[in-house]
Amino acid sequence: MKLALAGAGAFGRRHLDAISVIGGAEVISVVGRTADATESVAAEYGIDRWSTELDDALALDEVDAVILATPTQMHAAQAIACLEAGKHVQVEIPLADTLADAESVVETQVRTGLVAMVGHTRRFNPSHQWVHQRIESGEFTIQQMDVQTYFFRRTNTNALGQPRSWTDHLLWHHAAHTVDLFGYQTGEEIVAANVLEGPHHPELGIAMDMSIQMRTVSGALLTLSLSFNNDGPLGTFFRYIGDSGTYIARYDDLVTGRDDVIDVSDVDVSLNGIELQDREFVAAIREGREPNSSVAQVIGCYRVLAALEQQLGG
Repeated sequence: MKLALAGAGAFGRRHLDAISVIGGAEVISVVGRTADATESVAAEYGIDRWSTELDDALALDEVDAVILATPTQMHAAQAIACLEAGKHVQVEIPLADTLADAESVVETQVRTGLVAMVGHTRRFNPSHQWVHQRIESGEFTIQQMDVQTYFFRRTNTNALGQPRSWTDHLLWHHAAHTVDLFGYQTGEEIVAANVLEGPHHPELGIAMDMSIQMRTVSGALLTLSLSFNNDGPLGTFFRYIGDSGTYIARYDDLVTGRDDVIDVSDVDVSLNGIELQDREFVAAIREGREPNSSVAQVIGCYRVLAALEQQLGG
């Protein structure tokens, strides 16, 4: 299977690393914002074709699928362009930054019948998979999820500390991970959701702190705290409080509420959530099936985010 990658930044590199270890799949074209940086990444990974225009990659008959790791504001339009060009597509989270755009992608996927998947990586992290397996087996029921998503980003920089050409967003990007995971893990409809935000940054124009609370139909609760003002520790930390135990997930690591380490090495073929996400994308295309984290499966998350944005006056 031959793929193109659009977005040669920090996350794009993680996808290039992941695809390199998936048998029978290879990236044959890289698309980036600037010529010098894109050519450099292509050379580093031994990829012959590169461009600063997505249309160049979509014009290649041999390209079967595209991974989009581009700025958020481009996601929906580029995902639709890929599908219209007959290419399967995986778009990094978030699918869009408006509900209308997200629904347009879903409509295009239904019309074309191609695989369209969103990078909701938490569904694939072995730590969260381990919890999900226990929920499905009836061994564990969530009573509350307490989640902290903390970064120190008072300037417009990416995960590598490089200047960004776009502005990140706590609600439409970082909250999307947890809102989707909450619905996925509980398997229930979210019937109540509330949000508060702190002051907007004078230059970035975005809220730097946010608090979200949710409840499912059965009464399971989510408490989510997000910040771009937090000076360490950085990352997202999940506490699952349930009827038969407490589990704390830190990306691919998992411990009990008493800090006993849980071995998740046998949950899947890798401990790398991005690799597992990409493996699902490739497998779904090969098998002609809907992938986990398809656009149809995650659209509920974006409906909740849109409702929260309305509460904020957006």
